[in-house]
Amino acid sequence: MSTLLSAPPSVEEMYKQLEEKVRAARPNEDVSALERAFRFAAERHKEQKRDSGEPYMMHPLAVTNVLVDMQMDLIGLQTGLLHDIIEDTDTKLSEIEANFGEDVARCVDGVTKLTKIDLADREERQAESLRKMLLAMTSDIRVVIVKLADRLHNMRTIRSLSRERQERIAQETIDIYAPIAHRLGMGKIRGELEDRAFQVLEPEASAELIREIDAKREQNEEYLKKIKTTIEQKLARENIPSRVDGRVKRAYSVFLKLKRQKIRLDQVYDLLAIRIVTDSVKNCYAALGVIHNEWHPIPGRIKDFIAIPRPNLYQSLHTSVIGPGGMAFEVQIRTEAMHRIAEEGIAAHWKYKEGRKGSGVDDQRIAWLRQLVEWQREMRDPSEFMSTLKVDLYPEEVYTFTPRGRVVVLPRDATPIDFAYAIHSDVGNTCVGARVNGTIRPLRYALKNGDVVEILTQAGHQPSKDWLGLVKTPRARNRIKHVINAVERAKAVEIGQKSLEKEARRLGVQLSRISKEDIEKVATDYGVSKAEDLYAALGFGRFSARQVLQKVAPGEAIEEPAPVEPPAKPAPGRRIATGDGDLAISVTGIDQVMVYRAKCCNPIRGEPIVGYITRGKGVAVHSVQCPNVQNLMYEVERKIDVEWVRSASEPLPVKVIIYTDDRPGILNQVTSILNAESSNIRSLEARGDTSRQDEAAIVDITMEVRDKKQLDRVITAFRRIPGVRDIERVQHAP
Repeated sequence: MSTLLSAPPSVEEMYKQLEEKVRAARPNEDVSALERAFRFAAERHKEQKRDSGEPYMMHPLAVTNVLVDMQMDLIGLQTGLLHDIIEDTDTKLSEIEANFGEDVARCVDGVTKLTKIDLADREERQAESLRKMLLAMTSDIRVVIVKLADRLHNMRTIRSLSRERQERIAQETIDIYAPIAHRLGMGKIRGELEDRAFQVLEPEASAELIREIDAKREQNEEYLKKIKTTIEQKLARENIPSRVDGRVKRAYSVFLKLKRQKIRLDQVYDLLAIRIVTDSVKNCYAALGVIHNEWHPIPGRIKDFIAIPRPNLYQSLHTSVIGPGGMAFEVQIRTEAMHRIAEEGIAAHWKYKEGRKGSGVDDQRIAWLRQLVEWQREMRDPSEFMSTLKVDLYPEEVYTFTPRGRVVVLPRDATPIDFAYAIHSDVGNTCVGARVNGTIRPLRYALKNGDVVEILTQAGHQPSKDWLGLVKTPRARNRIKHVINAVERAKAVEIGQKSLEKEARRLGVQLSRISKEDIEKVATDYGVSKAEDLYAALGFGRFSARQVLQKVAPGEAIEEPAPVEPPAKPAPGRRIATGDGDLAISVTGIDQVMVYRAKCCNPIRGEPIVGYITRGKGVAVHSVQCPNVQNLMYEVERKIDVEWVRSASEPLPVKVIIYTDDRPGILNQVTSILNAESSNIRSLEARGDTSRQDEAAIVDITMEVRDKKQLDRVITAFRRIPGVRDIERVQHAP
C-alpha cells in the first residue's frame, strides 16, 4: 500500500499564501504593487535554482514572509521580493526605480552586495559591502531589516551548501549579523541566528550541549511549571496583573557562559528563566518585591534596565534567586510594551505609513551606527574595518557616570581612556589620569558599573602607543591611531627624505636637478600619489632609496649596479626560510628581507597571516587573529601581504590549556589522543584550579603539530573527553 506525499507548494502557490497573509495584516492597503514586484522578480529569476535545487524565487518569497511577520510596510515587502535581483540578474537599478519608485530602489541598492565590482579579494568585497549596507541603514533602517530577514532564511537553509561555505556564512552571521540584530533590539532574530550559526561552527559541542539540556528537559519543565504556578498565585494575591512564562536558556547563550566561566552545565545558575509581563512600570517593581520576598536573591545579580535602558532601548528588571531545592533561576520582569521591544526591537516602531523613514525612538537606537560609519570613513584597510566593526557590535556591559550624572555606556573592562574618548576626542588625547569615585586610578583600571569618573587632562599631551593595548572601544582606538599615525608618518617622511638624499650623495646623483613633478610621477609607479607618500614608504622601509633613484634619475651616473626595478604590479617575492625547519613564506613585492614569525601569536601553517614591516628587524608575520595585530596596524603603510607557500613536515610547537574536571584518567586520555596523531609532547603540567570552589583542574600542554588542520583535529578530540570544560590555545610562542 503506497503513501502519497503532498508536493511542496509552487512559486505561484507560495505567493498566493503570502498575499493572503499581507491582506490579513494590512486590510486597508492596496497590495497590487506587491504582486507587480512578485511578477517582475519571478520573470527575472525564472531560470535560476538555489543550491538545494528548488526554484530561486522560493528564497525571496520566504524572506518576504519573514518581513510580513515583522509587520513591515509595503516598501519593505517589495524590497524583500526584489532584494537579489540586481546582484543575481542583469536588471539595472534604474529599472527598479522606474517600476517601483525611489524608496524601493534605494532599499534594494542598500541590500545588494558589491559582487560585480573588481575588488582585490573576498575580505575586501565583504568589507565594502558591509560599509555600503551600514551607510544605507543610516538613511533607511528598512535596508538592514530586509538584510536580517535574508540572512535568517539563508541560515535556515544552509545545509544545502558546501561545508566551507556553511562555515564562512555562519562565522559572518555570528560576528556581524547577530550583533547587529542585538544592537537594534531584535532579540528573537538574534537568538535564532546565533543558535543556527553555533550548530554549524561547533557541531559537536552544539550536539553534546543540546543532548545534555534535553536529558533534563522533562525535569526542568516540571520545575518551571511549579515555579510559574507559585508566582502566578503570589502576584494574584497582590493584585498584580501578569502573564508568566518559563523557558530554558538558549544553547548558544549557555555555551558562551560555560566557555567564559569554565563551568559545567549543572553550575549555570540562570539555565532556567521565568519572564513576568505586567501592565505598568510600578507593577514591575512590585513584582520584583514579591519574588524577593518569596526566594533569596543572589547578590550582584539584580539589574535594573528600566531605570537605565540598554543602548538598544531594551528595558527589563533582571534578578536571579535560589528557588526550591536550592536550584537557581533567573527572573525577567517587564511591561507588554517593553516585551514587544525586547522581541522585535526597531521593527516594533514602524512609522513609514505616516510618510517618515523612522521615529525619534529609533534615532537613538541607530545613533551608534551613524558614529560607526563616521569613524570608519577613514579606514582604508579591509581587515581593520572588519575587526573594528566586530568589536563595536558587541553589547555594552558597563554603565558609568560623569561627575554631573551623565551616563556613559562602555564595553566590559573599558578603561578611563575609553571614558575620556567617549566624552570628546580632545579630552581623550590630553588625558593624563583619572579620578574614579574620588580616588586616583591608573589608566589601565577596568571600570565597573556605577563608577563616577573624572578625567584629568594636560594641554599639549598626546596619546601613547601603549594605550592601544588598554582601550576597548573602537572610538578610542581609532582616535589614538589617528594621532600616532600622524606623528609616525611625519617621522617616516623625514627619514625617507634623508635616506634618499644620503643615497644620492653616495651614488653621485644630484637631487637638486630633479623636480617634484618627476618624483611624483615615479611615486605613482610605486602605488602612491604624492612625493610625501613615497618618502613615507621609504621611511617605513617598504622600498629602498637605491630603487627609487634608479627610476627618478635613470640617466645619472650610478657607482654600482641598481637592482632590477619592481614591476608595476607587485609580484610575490622570493621564498624566505624563517628558521622553523623548511617553513617558507612568500612576501609580496619585497626581496632580500628577513622574515620571522611573531612570538606574540606563534602562527602555524594553514592559519591566515599578515606581515608587518618593522624597522631594522624585517617583516614580522602574525596570525590574523593575533590580539596585537590591530594595535600594530595603525600605520597601514607598514602592512604587507604574506602567505604560506608550501607545506612542510617540520612540526611547530603549540601550547594549549585544557580546563577540566579533576578526575583520574584525564591525562591518559589526552596523551592517547596525541599518540594517535603522532604528535610529540614537549611539556605537560597538570594542577588543581585553586581559583575555583568545585573539583576543577588545569592541564598545560605544549605539543608539536604540522599545521592548523592537525591542531583542529587534536582540539576536537580533546573536547570529546568527558569532563573537559574548555580549551584555549595560548597566543604566544611556547
